Parts: sequence; C-alpha cells; structure tokens
Amino acid sequence: MVDVRVWRHFRAVLLAPVLMAVVVPLAIWLTAGLRQVEVPAAGRWLALAVGGALVSAGVALFLWTNVLFDREGKGTLAIFDPPRRLVVRGPYRHVRNPMITSVIAVLFGEAVMTRSSWLMLWSLTFLGVNMLFMPLFEEPGLVRRFGEDYMRYRANVPRWLPRVRPWSGPSD
Repeated sequence: MVDVRVWRHFRAVLLAPVLMAVVVPLAIWLTAGLRQVEVPAAGRWLALAVGGALVSAGVALFLWTNVLFDREGKGTLAIFDPPRRLVVRGPYRHVRNPMITSVIAVLFGEAVMTRSSWLMLWSLTFLGVNMLFMPLFEEPGLVRRFGEDYMRYRANVPRWLPRVRPWSGPSD
C-alpha cells in the first residue's frame, strides 16, 4: 500500500514540475527535431558537464524543497494541497522561490546539455511567466494565507537572487 503522503506529493509533482521539466521539453525536442547548436567536440563535453550539473542541482533542490513542504509546511506544491504553515527553513532562508529555481535550473540544464535553441526558448519563456506570476498572483495569496509572517519574510528574503547569509527569522 502506498503511503498517503507519498501519493499526495507524487500527484503534485506529476501535475506541474514533471509536465514543465519533462513532458514539454520532450515534446519540443521531438517536434523540433534533433537539431542542435553546433559546437566543437570540447564544447559538447562542456555542455554535457554544465547541463548535467544544472539538472542534478535542480533535482536535488527540488527534492529538498518538497521534503520541507511536507515536514515543515504540512502540504505539497500543488494548489489543491498547499502548505498549511509558512516554510522558512533550508533554501527558503536564502531565496523565496527555490522550488521554481530548481525547475528553471533543470530546464536550462536540459537546454545546455542538448544544445537546443528551442529548449532554451522554452526555459526563458518559463522563467518569464514565473517572473510575472509570482508577484502578481502567488505572493498576494501568500499574504492572505500567512499574513504578517509572510510579509516579514518577504521583506527580508529576495524573490530570485539568493542572500549569501541565510535569514534568521522566526523558525530558528
């Protein structure tokens, strides 16, 4: 029998990140053909190494943030099962959107590894949409759900570019 918590996260991950970071890139890759930006042999190895590092770091960060949403927030990344408590531990002490950062790292890593200009365009599109969505829709919702705690957090932790030193807010 599958643990209910595992199933909740599995559904949430399938709905958004897997769709954005696996299904859409695969569809782009298959429909745009296997055309790659031409680079010398050394550049191909460098692209694989850099892209692989971005994908690996993105997946690791994504897993970490999901564990925090479960353990600290008592919820998932899905809009139908959001965290019930504000999560301000781990990477959330450095940047407000580490989960989106992780997906963006995976997307850019895929684009670099495959040397696909179409996947790079998708990565930039995804980044642009999130740069609009977060301040216009997600953050006002977080203010409504978490009130003063979120407003204090938002005032101290940047949205996109991480703080070097972690914020030492209320969850120490």
